[in-house]
Amino acid sequence: MSENTTPEPELTDAEVSEQKAVRLAKRDRLNELGLEAYPVALPITDNIPAVRARFGDLEADATTGVTVGLAGRIVHLRNTGKLCFASLQSGDGSRIQAMVSLAEVGEENLELWKDLVDLGDHVFVSGEVISSRRGELSIMVREWKMASKAVLPLPNMHNELNEETRVRSRYLDLIVREQARANVFARAKTMASLRSTFTSLDFIEVETPMLQVMHGGASARPFVTHSNAFDMELFLRIAPELYLKRALVGGIERVYEINRNFRNEGADSTHSPEFAMLEAYEAYGDYNSIADLTQKLIQDAALAVAGSHVVTWADGTEFDLGGEWDRISMYHSLSDAAGVQITPETSVADLQAMANKEGVEVHLANHGKLVEELWEHFVKDGLTRPTFVMDFPVETSPLVKEHRSIPGVVEKWDLYVRGFELATGYSELNDPVIQRERFVQQAALSAKGDVEAMHLDEDFLKALEHAMPPAGGMGMGMDRLLMAITGLGIRETILFPLVK
Repeated sequence: MSENTTPEPELTDAEVSEQKAVRLAKRDRLNELGLEAYPVALPITDNIPAVRARFGDLEADATTGVTVGLAGRIVHLRNTGKLCFASLQSGDGSRIQAMVSLAEVGEENLELWKDLVDLGDHVFVSGEVISSRRGELSIMVREWKMASKAVLPLPNMHNELNEETRVRSRYLDLIVREQARANVFARAKTMASLRSTFTSLDFIEVETPMLQVMHGGASARPFVTHSNAFDMELFLRIAPELYLKRALVGGIERVYEINRNFRNEGADSTHSPEFAMLEAYEAYGDYNSIADLTQKLIQDAALAVAGSHVVTWADGTEFDLGGEWDRISMYHSLSDAAGVQITPETSVADLQAMANKEGVEVHLANHGKLVEELWEHFVKDGLTRPTFVMDFPVETSPLVKEHRSIPGVVEKWDLYVRGFELATGYSELNDPVIQRERFVQQAALSAKGDVEAMHLDEDFLKALEHAMPPAGGMGMGMDRLLMAITGLGIRETILFPLVK
């Protein structure tokens, strides 16, 4: 018989209100009977995944003689005359059947089950582990207790949740959708893998301020707040870079942080105003060594999540994160794609004319911004493999060391995966004199209306004047890393995304 895939109608608001009233009455009755709708503790001895791992191969209609006590959320419920069935689900999505029979629990407890238990409730059951006649792993219940009464009904478990419900009510998404749970575990494995790789390479994890007196470390519009205690304006950080570099000055030669950043900008399929960021700095490294590190971090994370460098995205597409990744020059790749030679000496007028011809709009255009926007127009969408795009214009990279052999270019790369920028890396600027000059140039841009330009940070300059060792540094968005591994959009990789 073919399975009916036609979505069942969801409950109306009036039906939900009616169910809530009925369930609240059941809650009250549980408490009146002394059965506790929300007990503080339960005699749990096992969990559903462990029981499935131990007895998953049990033959049909078999018994074990083993008694367990476990709890789960009811996601399927069928009450018949003398035998009731419930499917209990654990947090990882594992399920086991509970069989509540007249013979085992007695007439009173069977009737209480039928009267007081609903879909969505958490219940505790204790009994023998068996296999049903159909071969379904089950608990033959001898005792049951309410673990937590649900006063609102679950969505229909057979219907797909729409995206709006998934992101606004992630708790429901986690209950009903396997992919949502898989995303949480994938993220956890990714974070554990990153920390393991860093530990193996003698990096130290630190935490730096999220409330800052001056925003810096990236080109972005900040969120502004006010401290009542200090009566001063503060900024939610846009990047931890300037503090991690202070740690380098202090002698922590391999340092990283994984934490939240906030940028008061647009939200789309690859951007979120609040996002998790990894930044790492390696004394006596450069942008080549930090690219090697970044590739290893991502490939190790893919192995941790997918068991292979070839990951399978949510839509079934396979994407190869293995091997050595391409490294291409921004200027050379742009010249090849545009069919005209573009160098650090190409004039702003010529670049602007090309941008006008191609319909590329550039706000507050200078050489660097024009080159980068034209590169995105001509080259970015053609990248298929993971690719490091090397050697950026100096104007757009105020914290980066000048290229050791190409004037007008800095030693910076952006890593593109799946058509979006996943990470960026530098040979870090550590000359305090040049850094001051760059800050002054950024301040001039800010005065002209560039809201993303950095401000002159005297405290950071003072730290640099105590000598920061040469270093390679990188930054990578954790949400985007999950996008690269899972193939999902950014709102799916963030557990609780900000929504309007």
